[in-house]
Amino acid sequence: MTDAVSILAGTAALIGFGHTLAGPDHYLPFIVMGKARKWSLAKTMWITFLCGIGHVAGSVVLGLLGATLGIAIGKLEIFEAWRGNIAAQLLIIFGFTYCIWGIHRAIRNKPHSHAHVHEGNVVHTHQHAHVQSHAHPHELNKRTMTPWVLFTIFVLGPCEPLIPLIMYPAAEHSMGGMLLVAGIFSVVTVATMLSVVLVSSWGIRFVKLGPIERFSHALAGAAVCVSGLAIQLLGL
Repeated sequence: MTDAVSILAGTAALIGFGHTLAGPDHYLPFIVMGKARKWSLAKTMWITFLCGIGHVAGSVVLGLLGATLGIAIGKLEIFEAWRGNIAAQLLIIFGFTYCIWGIHRAIRNKPHSHAHVHEGNVVHTHQHAHVQSHAHPHELNKRTMTPWVLFTIFVLGPCEPLIPLIMYPAAEHSMGGMLLVAGIFSVVTVATMLSVVLVSSWGIRFVKLGPIERFSHALAGAAVCVSGLAIQLLGL
């Protein structure tokens, strides 16, 4: 391994770490969805891991294939930018749709009181919410679909810095260098995603939303939508 490839490997680790932290789409959807859906910490981490693998795998395969076939870096970057736009738009659509569904669910779940007259003309009131007391099949289906929707979006989402990183070892005809750089970037990216989601998901469990708890799904959808907008408008 040449000194240049060694330096590039270290650069890949730093860029993978910084790129992940700077992009809220890498971790925010898992944190807010885990909170709203009441996923266990283990389930949240597992979904994050699978989405992270899918996220880096697409760019790794595309980059290695492009380097092997000699496809110009400009063409690869154009394709990655197109993928990025698609992924951002899907995040926006999914987040917005989920937010609207969450608002509708919260309105239906508004607590209300019923009065009952007991013996001796004693009036007793209690509060309840209809959505919490019933398990509807279509809501169960939404629960199972959410991780798959996130996985699909993350598979489409590119790791833009990876393609330029592996072009140098490709130009030097070093397959080992390409694999090393791609591997380090991928491991650091997924590890950073897992670390941020783990710490944040653990901490957010102690946050009590109180009366707005019933809007947790709407808030989660809004957060996902905002992360998509951050990609689309700010290039994060």
